[in-house]
Amino acid sequence: MPEGKIVKALSGFYYVLHNEELTQCRGRGVFRKNKITPLVGDEVVFQAENDLEGYILEVKERKNELVRPPIANVDQAILVFSAVEPDFSTVLLDRFLVLVEFNHIEPLICITKMDLATANQKQKIAEYAEQYKTAGYEVILTSSETEAGIEQLNPHVENKISVFAGQSGVGKSSLLNVLRPGLELKTNHISSHLGRGKHTTRHVELIKIGNGLIADTPGFSSLEFNNIDAEDLTACFPELQNASKNCKFRGCLHVTEPKCGVKQEVESGGIPAYRYEHYLDFLQEIKDRKPRY
Repeated sequence: MPEGKIVKALSGFYYVLHNEELTQCRGRGVFRKNKITPLVGDEVVFQAENDLEGYILEVKERKNELVRPPIANVDQAILVFSAVEPDFSTVLLDRFLVLVEFNHIEPLICITKMDLATANQKQKIAEYAEQYKTAGYEVILTSSETEAGIEQLNPHVENKISVFAGQSGVGKSSLLNVLRPGLELKTNHISSHLGRGKHTTRHVELIKIGNGLIADTPGFSSLEFNNIDAEDLTACFPELQNASKNCKFRGCLHVTEPKCGVKQEVESGGIPAYRYEHYLDFLQEIKDRKPRY
Protein backbone atom coordinates (compact mmCIF):
# COMPACT_ATOMS: atom_id res chain seq x y z
CA MET A 1 0.00 0.00 0.00
CA PRO A 2 1.34 3.48 -0.83
CA GLU A 3 2.23 5.93 1.93
CA GLY A 4 2.03 9.70 1.75
CA LYS A 5 1.50 12.94 3.66
CA ILE A 6 -1.78 14.82 4.05
CA VAL A 7 -1.11 18.33 2.74
CA LYS A 8 -4.68 19.68 2.72
CA ALA A 9 -7.98 18.89 4.45
CA LEU A 10 -11.15 20.43 3.10
CA SER A 11 -14.87 19.53 3.31
CA GLY A 12 -14.26 15.94 4.46
CA PHE A 13 -11.58 15.24 1.85
CA TYR A 14 -7.89 14.69 2.54
CA TYR A 15 -5.34 15.45 -0.16
CA VAL A 16 -2.40 13.04 0.12
CA LEU A 17 0.99 13.83 -1.45
CA HIS A 18 2.81 10.75 -2.76
CA ASN A 19 5.64 10.82 -5.31
CA GLU A 20 4.91 14.48 -6.09
CA GLU A 21 1.29 13.64 -6.97
CA LEU A 22 -1.90 14.45 -5.03
CA THR A 23 -4.66 11.92 -4.40
CA GLN A 24 -8.01 13.03 -3.03
CA CYS A 25 -8.97 10.64 -0.22
CA ARG A 26 -11.69 10.03 2.31
CA GLY A 27 -11.12 8.58 5.75
CA ARG A 28 -12.38 5.08 6.48
CA GLY A 29 -15.42 4.83 8.79
CA VAL A 30 -13.23 3.04 11.35
CA PHE A 31 -11.52 6.38 12.10
CA ARG A 32 -14.80 7.87 13.34
CA LYS A 33 -15.47 4.75 15.38
CA ASN A 34 -12.02 4.99 17.01
CA LYS A 35 -12.27 8.80 17.33
CA ILE A 36 -9.26 9.36 15.08
CA THR A 37 -9.30 12.47 12.91
CA PRO A 38 -6.65 12.57 10.18
CA LEU A 39 -4.77 15.88 10.25
CA VAL A 40 -2.76 17.89 7.77
CA GLY A 41 0.85 16.79 8.28
CA ASP A 42 -0.08 13.18 9.04
CA GLU A 43 1.89 10.38 7.44
CA VAL A 44 -0.74 7.92 6.19
CA VAL A 45 -1.20 4.61 4.41
CA PHE A 46 -3.81 4.92 1.67
CA GLN A 47 -5.44 2.92 -1.07
CA ALA A 48 -6.07 4.61 -4.42
CA GLU A 49 -9.22 3.55 -6.23
CA ASN A 50 -7.99 5.53 -9.26
CA ASP A 51 -5.81 8.58 -9.97
CA LEU A 52 -8.31 10.92 -8.32
CA GLU A 53 -9.91 8.99 -5.44
CA GLY A 54 -8.73 6.89 -2.56
CA TYR A 55 -9.21 5.96 1.07
CA ILE A 56 -6.92 6.53 4.05
CA LEU A 57 -6.38 3.18 5.76
CA GLU A 58 -3.94 4.09 8.55
CA VAL A 59 -2.61 7.19 10.29
CA LYS A 60 1.01 6.74 11.40
CA GLU A 61 2.11 7.73 14.91
CA ARG A 62 2.49 11.49 15.35
CA LYS A 63 5.44 13.24 16.98
CA ASN A 64 3.18 16.16 17.95
CA GLU A 65 -0.15 17.73 17.11
CA LEU A 66 -1.80 21.10 17.47
CA VAL A 67 -5.53 21.49 18.04
CA ARG A 68 -5.87 25.05 16.77
CA PRO A 69 -4.73 25.04 14.01
CA PRO A 70 -5.33 21.29 13.47
CA ILE A 71 -1.97 20.06 12.18
CA ALA A 72 0.44 17.24 13.06
CA ASN A 73 4.18 16.49 12.90
CA VAL A 74 5.26 20.13 12.93
CA ASP A 75 9.04 20.69 12.99
CA GLN A 76 9.02 24.44 13.41
CA ALA A 77 6.71 27.34 14.21
CA ILE A 78 7.58 30.55 12.41
CA LEU A 79 6.07 33.23 14.65
CA VAL A 80 5.35 36.17 12.38
CA PHE A 81 5.03 39.56 14.10
CA SER A 82 5.07 42.97 12.48
CA ALA A 83 7.25 45.86 13.58
CA VAL A 84 4.28 48.20 13.00
CA GLU A 85 0.67 47.99 11.76
CA PRO A 86 -0.05 46.26 14.12
CA ASP A 87 2.67 47.31 16.55
CA PHE A 88 5.11 44.70 17.85
CA SER A 89 3.85 43.12 21.08
CA THR A 90 6.22 41.28 23.41
CA VAL A 91 3.38 39.97 25.58
CA LEU A 92 1.61 38.39 22.59
CA LEU A 93 4.90 37.00 21.26
CA ASP A 94 5.67 35.48 24.68
CA ARG A 95 2.21 33.91 24.77
CA PHE A 96 2.86 32.27 21.40
CA LEU A 97 6.34 31.19 22.50
CA VAL A 98 4.98 29.49 25.63
CA LEU A 99 2.44 27.51 23.58
CA VAL A 100 5.07 26.49 21.03
CA GLU A 101 7.65 25.53 23.67
CA PHE A 102 5.03 23.51 25.57
CA ASN A 103 4.28 21.55 22.39
CA HIS A 104 8.01 20.85 21.85
CA ILE A 105 8.09 22.67 18.52
CA GLU A 106 11.15 24.68 17.48
CA PRO A 107 10.25 28.40 17.31
CA LEU A 108 11.62 30.96 14.87
CA ILE A 109 10.74 34.63 15.39
CA CYS A 110 10.17 36.58 12.17
CA ILE A 111 9.51 40.32 12.45
CA THR A 112 7.97 41.76 9.28
CA LYS A 113 7.24 45.21 7.82
CA MET A 114 10.62 46.60 8.84
CA ASP A 115 10.39 48.94 5.82
CA LEU A 116 7.44 50.73 7.48
CA ALA A 117 9.22 51.35 10.79
CA THR A 118 10.72 54.71 11.73
CA ALA A 119 14.37 54.96 12.81
CA ASN A 120 13.36 54.91 16.49
CA GLN A 121 11.05 51.93 15.94
CA LYS A 122 13.81 50.05 14.09
CA GLN A 123 16.20 50.68 16.97
CA LYS A 124 13.67 49.39 19.51
CA ILE A 125 12.94 46.28 17.40
CA ALA A 126 16.68 45.63 17.08
CA GLU A 127 17.00 45.79 20.89
CA TYR A 128 14.14 43.32 21.32
CA ALA A 129 15.69 41.05 18.69
CA GLU A 130 18.99 40.95 20.59
CA GLN A 131 17.20 40.16 23.86
CA TYR A 132 15.29 37.26 22.31
CA LYS A 133 18.50 35.99 20.67
CA THR A 134 20.20 36.10 24.08
CA ALA A 135 17.32 34.05 25.47
CA GLY A 136 18.12 31.41 22.84
CA TYR A 137 15.76 32.21 19.97
CA GLU A 138 16.50 32.67 16.29
CA VAL A 139 15.21 36.09 15.14
CA ILE A 140 14.99 37.31 11.54
CA LEU A 141 13.94 40.85 10.53
CA THR A 142 12.15 40.96 7.18
CA SER A 143 10.19 43.03 4.69
CA SER A 144 7.91 41.56 2.05
CA GLU A 145 8.12 44.85 0.14
CA THR A 146 11.92 45.10 -0.10
CA GLU A 147 12.51 41.34 0.39
CA ALA A 148 15.05 42.16 3.13
CA GLY A 149 15.79 39.14 5.33
CA ILE A 150 14.20 36.63 2.93
CA GLU A 151 17.57 35.01 2.12
CA GLN A 152 18.09 34.45 5.85
CA LEU A 153 14.67 32.85 6.16
CA ASN A 154 14.98 30.43 3.22
CA PRO A 155 17.45 27.93 4.80
CA HIS A 156 15.22 27.56 7.88
CA VAL A 157 12.35 26.36 5.71
CA GLU A 158 14.24 23.60 3.89
CA ASN A 159 13.26 19.96 4.63
CA LYS A 160 10.89 20.93 7.45
CA ILE A 161 7.17 21.17 8.10
CA SER A 162 6.72 24.71 9.38
CA VAL A 163 3.62 26.47 10.60
CA PHE A 164 3.24 30.21 10.17
CA ALA A 165 1.53 31.69 13.21
CA GLY A 166 0.83 35.19 14.45
CA GLN A 167 -1.98 37.69 14.84
CA SER A 168 -4.02 38.87 11.87
CA GLY A 169 -2.59 41.52 9.58
CA VAL A 170 1.11 40.97 10.30
CA GLY A 171 1.84 39.84 6.74
CA LYS A 172 1.98 36.02 6.87
CA SER A 173 0.45 35.59 3.41
CA SER A 174 2.58 38.40 1.95
CA LEU A 175 5.69 36.66 3.28
CA LEU A 176 4.64 33.35 1.71
CA ASN A 177 4.04 35.11 -1.60
CA VAL A 178 7.65 36.36 -1.51
CA LEU A 179 9.05 32.96 -0.46
CA ARG A 180 7.25 31.34 -3.39
CA PRO A 181 6.72 33.78 -6.25
CA GLY A 182 3.58 33.04 -8.22
CA LEU A 183 1.71 31.68 -5.21
CA GLU A 184 -0.53 34.76 -5.10
CA LEU A 185 -2.17 34.08 -1.75
CA LYS A 186 -4.90 36.57 -0.96
CA THR A 187 -3.87 39.31 1.45
CA ASN A 188 -5.92 41.92 3.26
CA HIS A 189 -4.89 45.38 4.35
CA ILE A 190 -5.18 46.41 7.97
CA SER A 191 -8.51 47.85 8.96
CA SER A 192 -7.76 51.43 10.03
CA HIS A 193 -10.83 51.35 12.27
CA LEU A 194 -9.97 48.14 14.12
CA GLY A 195 -6.21 48.28 13.75
CA ARG A 196 -6.09 44.63 12.72
CA GLY A 197 -6.38 42.56 9.59
CA LYS A 198 -9.10 40.15 8.62
CA HIS A 199 -8.28 36.47 8.35
CA THR A 200 -7.72 35.57 4.71
CA THR A 201 -6.93 31.89 5.31
CA ARG A 202 -9.89 29.58 5.84
CA HIS A 203 -8.37 26.11 5.96
CA VAL A 204 -5.05 24.44 6.78
CA GLU A 205 -2.89 23.63 3.80
CA LEU A 206 0.78 22.70 3.43
CA ILE A 207 2.42 24.78 0.71
CA LYS A 208 5.64 23.58 -0.90
CA ILE A 209 8.45 26.13 -0.53
CA GLY A 210 11.71 24.75 -1.96
CA ASN A 211 12.18 21.38 -0.27
CA GLY A 212 10.07 22.36 2.72
CA LEU A 213 6.37 22.58 3.51
CA ILE A 214 4.77 25.57 5.22
CA ALA A 215 1.27 25.61 6.70
CA ASP A 216 -0.52 28.86 6.02
CA THR A 217 -3.12 28.63 8.75
CA PRO A 218 -5.76 30.85 10.29
CA GLY A 219 -3.34 31.08 13.22
CA PHE A 220 -3.84 29.98 16.79
CA SER A 221 -7.52 30.66 17.38
CA SER A 222 -6.96 29.82 21.04
CA LEU A 223 -4.09 31.30 23.01
CA GLU A 224 -5.26 29.89 26.33
CA PHE A 225 -2.94 27.92 28.59
CA ASN A 226 -5.55 25.23 29.22
CA ASN A 227 -3.15 22.29 29.30
CA ILE A 228 -0.20 24.00 30.96
CA ASP A 229 0.31 23.61 34.71
CA ALA A 230 2.16 26.08 36.93
CA GLU A 231 5.11 23.69 37.24
CA ASP A 232 5.45 23.51 33.44
CA LEU A 233 5.76 27.23 32.81
CA THR A 234 9.43 27.80 33.69
CA ALA A 235 10.50 25.33 30.98
CA CYS A 236 8.63 27.46 28.41
CA PHE A 237 11.01 30.38 29.10
CA PRO A 238 14.52 29.08 28.18
CA GLU A 239 16.45 31.77 30.04
CA LEU A 240 14.32 31.26 33.19
CA GLN A 241 14.83 27.51 32.94
CA ASN A 242 18.59 28.04 32.76
CA ALA A 243 18.62 30.48 35.71
CA SER A 244 16.41 28.16 37.79
CA LYS A 245 19.38 25.80 38.19
CA ASN A 246 20.61 28.29 40.80
CA CYS A 247 17.37 28.31 42.79
CA LYS A 248 17.80 27.04 46.35
CA PHE A 249 14.50 25.18 46.43
CA ARG A 250 13.43 22.48 44.04
CA GLY A 251 10.10 23.30 42.40
CA CYS A 252 10.70 27.04 42.87
CA LEU A 253 8.08 29.09 41.01
CA HIS A 254 10.21 32.28 41.23
CA VAL A 255 7.59 34.42 42.97
CA THR A 256 8.25 34.85 46.71
CA GLU A 257 10.72 32.02 47.33
CA PRO A 258 14.06 33.03 48.93
CA LYS A 259 17.40 32.58 47.12
CA CYS A 260 15.73 32.29 43.72
CA GLY A 261 18.19 32.14 40.82
CA VAL A 262 15.63 33.57 38.40
CA LYS A 263 14.90 36.66 40.50
CA GLN A 264 18.62 37.23 41.00
CA GLU A 265 19.13 37.11 37.22
CA VAL A 266 16.27 39.59 36.66
CA GLU A 267 17.73 41.98 39.26
CA SER A 268 21.17 41.82 37.63
CA GLY A 269 19.67 42.55 34.20
CA GLY A 270 20.48 39.13 32.76
CA ILE A 271 16.78 38.49 32.12
CA PRO A 272 14.68 41.40 30.74
CA ALA A 273 12.12 42.59 33.28
CA TYR A 274 9.25 42.32 30.78
CA ARG A 275 9.94 38.61 30.18
CA TYR A 276 9.79 37.95 33.92
CA GLU A 277 6.64 40.07 34.28
CA HIS A 278 4.97 38.09 31.49
CA TYR A 279 5.98 34.88 33.26
CA LEU A 280 4.33 36.12 36.47
CA ASP A 281 1.16 37.18 34.60
CA PHE A 282 0.90 33.82 32.82
CA LEU A 283 1.56 31.98 36.08
CA GLN A 284 -1.28 33.84 37.79
CA GLU A 285 -3.55 33.14 34.82
CA ILE A 286 -2.81 29.42 35.14
CA LYS A 287 -3.40 29.49 38.91
CA ASP A 288 -6.73 31.31 38.43
CA ARG A 289 -7.92 28.82 35.84
CA LYS A 290 -10.91 26.70 36.79
CA PRO A 291 -9.83 23.15 37.67
CA ARG A 292 -10.17 20.47 34.99
CA TYR A 293 -12.36 17.49 35.75
